[in-house]
Amino acid sequence: MGIRTDLAAEAHSLWRQSAGKTTKLSGVIARQEEENGIALETVEITSAEGAKALGKPVGRYLTLNLPEDGRANEAFTDLLAKKLSMLLQWKETDSVLVVGLGNRAMTPDAIGPMTADGVLVTRHLRQSLPQFFAGMRSVSALRPGVLGMTGVESAEVVRSVVERIQPDRVIVVDALAAGSPARLCRSVQLTDVGIVPGSGVGNSRAAFSPESLGVPVVAVGVPTVVDAAEKGQAPLLVTPRDIDVQARRLSRAIFTGINGALFPGWSAEEIAQFVE
Repeated sequence: MGIRTDLAAEAHSLWRQSAGKTTKLSGVIARQEEENGIALETVEITSAEGAKALGKPVGRYLTLNLPEDGRANEAFTDLLAKKLSMLLQWKETDSVLVVGLGNRAMTPDAIGPMTADGVLVTRHLRQSLPQFFAGMRSVSALRPGVLGMTGVESAEVVRSVVERIQPDRVIVVDALAAGSPARLCRSVQLTDVGIVPGSGVGNSRAAFSPESLGVPVVAVGVPTVVDAAEKGQAPLLVTPRDIDVQARRLSRAIFTGINGALFPGWSAEEIAQFVE
């Protein structure tokens, strides 16, 4: 497959097109369904053969597609929360670190930091006011920046924080690249294999994975760019004209889903009282 994409569902579709087959790919289980009115694509890569064919690590990939109007409604954020909890397999007492990857100064790459801004963090409250907040899940949020602005690999920053605060789970949020313009800002991928920042745009950095961080990791990603270059040309990354509006909507949808997973039973209004 010559088309660059970070989405496993799209990679599987492209493989089927290039192979010209209707048979199943060995080592890959793929299905499409609808849940709560939301289109859901699931790809499970179970073998090295499947991983090689799709260019993705062995693991589970869930892609939630936005409704026709492009807006993330309550059904969408509720399903996002449900699938996050399913992938993380956590206990109510597990602590969580949410990492927003990317460059806030570049809107197509700002999904991660903007999402982290809206996550309800409680670790400091549990430590300073245990009499009131001891029963809340311990949540931290981190925006490590990018190498070009900090001089430090984001993976180094995150590993150091993980070693220091020892969370039970890590959620990593980042912008992705799609192969088709129809996917831009319309799909949200969840995966339990983690993420390699920059891989979709040919600038791979150190991986964020269960192996590298030593704890379960779920990556949440949204495609915000597509490579529009002709064959043989240098990459030409294109993003929607209204990416600033789209980025705000998508980051809000993702942090609403994350907060819903972290604090089930809390309303959005209750959570908003604690988020700065």
